[in-house]
Formats: sequence, C-alpha cells, structure tokens
Amino acid sequence: MSDQNRASDPVHRRPESVLIVIYTDLGEFLLLERRRPPGFWQSVTGSLEWGEMADGAARREVVEETGITQGVLINLQWTQVYEILPAFGKVYAPGVTRNLEHAFSLRLAQRVPVTLSESEHVRHRWAAGADAVATVSSSTNRAVIDRLRLGRPH
Repeated sequence: MSDQNRASDPVHRRPESVLIVIYTDLGEFLLLERRRPPGFWQSVTGSLEWGEMADGAARREVVEETGITQGVLINLQWTQVYEILPAFGKVYAPGVTRNLEHAFSLRLAQRVPVTLSESEHVRHRWAAGADAVATVSSSTNRAVIDRLRLGRPH
C-alpha cells in the first residue's frame, strides 16, 4: 500500500499505536484487563487513527479507556516495535505483522476514579511496580513500567 493510500485507509487499522502507563506518586500503576483475549492485562493502549499524531492519540485513548482527564502526560520519546498477536491481526492490512508503539506516561498525585470503556475492558486495578511488571501481558508494556518504577523514564 502506498503512503498516499495508507493516509486514508478506511478499512484497516494503522500499525502504529500509543502505550500510556498511568501511575501515582506512590508508585501504583493502573492496569486494565482486556475483554479479548481474556486475561490480557495492559496499560492504556490504542492505535493511531490515519492522519493522527501520537500525542493526540495518547490524550484521546486515556480519556476513552479510563475517563481520566487530569495528570501530567509525557511523551517519553521512546518507541518499540512488536509482532502483532494473531488475535489482533485481522484488523490490519494483509501482510502487516509488526506495530510501532510510542510510549507515554501519565503521572497522578493519587488514585483517581476510573471509568472503563466496557467494549474494551472488563476490569481495572492499581498495582505496585513489581506486581505491575509481573501482571502486564506484553513485553513492551513491562519495559516501560520497569523504567518508570526505577525512576528512569527515558
């Protein structure tokens, strides 16, 4: 697919996403359990829409998935590439197997109420750093939480 066609592909998901790790000053990390596949825990994530920039997508996804509108959102200027899981692959163009993920953090003074997107997630919980690292399902998510909990965000 040419770059011109990709900019307006209404059928397939863009293979570029944001990961937003939400955490409190006490070192608690917000984790969300996806509706599908069951048992898949993660931080806030979402694909960029065609023509959307990563910073805008991060702000949009936090509000859509958690209802959280406060806190300091920081683009960590860190990207990772991962293989798209077969369970998620059907929404991408044929032959697309990898995704580029932009990492963000959202720091809160304390826990805030969370309003889940019921179409995407079944429950949430706050977890201490080591527990959060052990719970999340993706290696890219583990890497960002680990850096944040150790005070090395970049």
